[in-house]
Amino acid sequence: MTTLTFPLSRIEGHAQVVIEVEDGDVKSAHFKAMELRGFAHFLKDQPADQMPVIVTRICGVCSTAHHVASVKALEDAYGVEPPPLAKKIRELMMLGQMLQNQATSLFIFTMPDRLGLSIIFQEEVSQEVAKEKQGIAGRALKVRKAGTDLITLAGGQFIHPVKAVVGGVTSGIPKDDAAAMKKQLEDALPMARELFDFYWKSSETLHDRIGTWGDDRPACYIAATGKTKPDYYGDRMRLLIPDNENIIDFQSRDFRKHLDFEETDYSYSAMTTYKGNALRANSLARINIADSMGTPLADEYLSIFREIHGNPANGILLFDIARGIELVYSIERSIELLGEDLENGEPAVPHTETDGEGFGLVEAPRGPLVHRYKIKDGLIEDIEFIIPTVHNVHSIELALMTAAKRYISKEKVDMELERAVGRVVRAFDPCIACATH
Repeated sequence: MTTLTFPLSRIEGHAQVVIEVEDGDVKSAHFKAMELRGFAHFLKDQPADQMPVIVTRICGVCSTAHHVASVKALEDAYGVEPPPLAKKIRELMMLGQMLQNQATSLFIFTMPDRLGLSIIFQEEVSQEVAKEKQGIAGRALKVRKAGTDLITLAGGQFIHPVKAVVGGVTSGIPKDDAAAMKKQLEDALPMARELFDFYWKSSETLHDRIGTWGDDRPACYIAATGKTKPDYYGDRMRLLIPDNENIIDFQSRDFRKHLDFEETDYSYSAMTTYKGNALRANSLARINIADSMGTPLADEYLSIFREIHGNPANGILLFDIARGIELVYSIERSIELLGEDLENGEPAVPHTETDGEGFGLVEAPRGPLVHRYKIKDGLIEDIEFIIPTVHNVHSIELALMTAAKRYISKEKVDMELERAVGRVVRAFDPCIACATH
């Protein structure tokens, strides 16, 4: 038995791919999360009201999603309904998270795969690549900054937001601040579109070179987004099943009635399935489930995407294209919200802390995120995090098997496999820092 090990870069956290081969026959492909974080253990017996500021430390990239999910879990336990102004500001937080994450994933993590680079900031490249690369990094960072600035405005600070509180938010957004942010986003939108257009074209060139969009078998898609258009603030989980025109939807508290969880002996990350079927979360799931994007430019991109790839689309590298459509949507929708009155109105409602169980659901960039808290005497008696990446683990491994069989034969191992492994994993944009609890 020969074991091929591929360390991974340009992802969140630490992971590796291990492929086992015997006489040219691929026996297994494992996606291994290599770190144990332990948040679900050391948060027990901690004050429940401290969760929204503690759980942001789970991940510096996904902190906004954890912040909002935590507050929603406490509100569910306490029976609190936040006012409309608070929901709009929380939606802006989630849009800012989506914007900065998709810009990072597209232009920092996966753009190098399109240009044959190790990193987007690499200097020693051919003149042809240097010409293509010119201005990408700088513009990408400007677009990403618009997302981080939006999180700062709506959430109080970028890395560990603080503005969402049980019952609402700490305050509205002053009119002048909203207008300045709106102008920044309006300036970022053309840059984002130029980068995405180039990315899409480069992806088609990559497809022509390698001859595939990756594992394109039908799969079950899961998202906590709206059916008619995106809603990253989340209300219900939706499950799209192959050959079934109906979408199953259910509350986050019922997730164990629909999803099966499996621990492995080779990774610190679990995986979920639906009746034994692989799940796919993240951008492609949302694109496949929502009827439209609900904003003009994003809908134009979606129409072109569906005309070419159908609905549902299945190729693994199409996750990346879907991510670009969401980038445009996030900017457009944020501009819409910032044009509304976010300064006046009730930012929060009073609440009474009680014991009980609460579930908080949001659609994070990587898929549906659930926080479950069981509270007794004001302390966390039991806690569980259902992380978006765990929904994708089984599909990642299936896609890795497909890639391995493509590039491994009895005669040789085509070293395009090394690049393919990275492309497959990065298409799912996993967050290992979140997934190991």
